Amino acid sequence: MRKPPPNPHDLSRHDLDDILGTINEEVRQRFGEGEVADYIPSLADVPKDRFGMALALLDGKIHEVGHSRERFSIQSLSKVHTLTLALEAVGDGLWRRVDREPSGDPFNSLIQLEHEKGIPRNPFMNAGALICADVILSNFDDAEATLLAFMRARSGNPEVGTDEAVAKSERESGHRNVAMANFIRSYDNLDNDVQDVLDFYYLQCSLCMDCVDLARSVQYLADGGHCGASGVQVTTAEGATRINSVMMTAGTYDAAGDFAYYVGLPAKSGVGGGIAAVVPHVMGLCVWSPGLDEKGNSLLGRYALHRFTRMTGLSVF
Repeated sequence: MRKPPPNPHDLSRHDLDDILGTINEEVRQRFGEGEVADYIPSLADVPKDRFGMALALLDGKIHEVGHSRERFSIQSLSKVHTLTLALEAVGDGLWRRVDREPSGDPFNSLIQLEHEKGIPRNPFMNAGALICADVILSNFDDAEATLLAFMRARSGNPEVGTDEAVAKSERESGHRNVAMANFIRSYDNLDNDVQDVLDFYYLQCSLCMDCVDLARSVQYLADGGHCGASGVQVTTAEGATRINSVMMTAGTYDAAGDFAYYVGLPAKSGVGGGIAAVVPHVMGLCVWSPGLDEKGNSLLGRYALHRFTRMTGLSVF
């Protein structure tokens, strides 16, 4: 008789620490590749010889390697969490204000906004994240405190906070974001003051966390909406599935198809060099390497995730 295929969720088949060690050695041989996000002054000086990776299993175990406890600017990784909060606040009503389609354009593109009358293509482009920020401002009494509490609870780290130098850099270099916010407002798709929306957006991008924090912070998306760090049901199982689907199709901007091809996991990247990913029913994970490719995604981070899914078979495909 033909043998049944191995259970993809059975981690006993893998020595995860050995796999991470192998990936770490391979990545270290390629240090220096990619370019840091020098258009944000506070990110320009981050050394490229950094790599960390952490896995947060559903049973609470952590496997990590490299600079996994070094904090970095999470930037657009925060969009996963603000999307979750926005959906908690208004449910499917959010999709009347922002679409959930791949963009095919850079994360800070203005082009589609005019053609589509102020409706951003998805919540992970900067324009779409501004809509989520606006929704949160409208539905929570203290939006900043709400976001901080959410990130601390999801990561299990009460010390998660913002880097004011990064927030200042964001404000001083965010000319496209200012243009986007005002353009969206011209179509009556922002309810709050433009500057308030921008300030909240800069706050979320300036959050600093490490790979372990971030792996834990997306664990609820691997566990039917249940957060192991806080013990609460963050969203429904259906909600977790939907957020994962948007991560798969739009989480790495105009490289989403390429990322799905090489990695095969729902993921969200940020120009600080982090990529958070989800193996449904198994784990949340995060990689960090500051050198970016031409699409704004961590070059060696993508390589590490590619190697991980190939060595373990833990892809959604």
